[in-house]
Amino acid sequence: LETYVALSAVLFVSGFFGVLLRRNTLVIYMSLELMLLASTLALVAFSRFHGTLEGAVFVFFILTIAAAEVAVGLAIIVALFRRRHTVQVE
Repeated sequence: LETYVALSAVLFVSGFFGVLLRRNTLVIYMSLELMLLASTLALVAFSRFHGTLEGAVFVFFILTIAAAEVAVGLAIIVALFRRRHTVQVE
């Protein structure tokens, strides 16, 4: 359990610093997705540790919503690129 939680923390922190330090909207978006992945990894680890399926079911719903989020987020980024001709955050 400790290994999974440590890996989840490392992924979350790297995503957090990616959001704070980067100026490219695609990189910021990937960092946000990395943070979401880190939280789902922690949910699966705790679910497996306790021997229940609630965490795994919750992760299934999170990943389903994340797929829709990716489609909407990339559409917004493409619309911003068409309008401003750059993906850099000002």
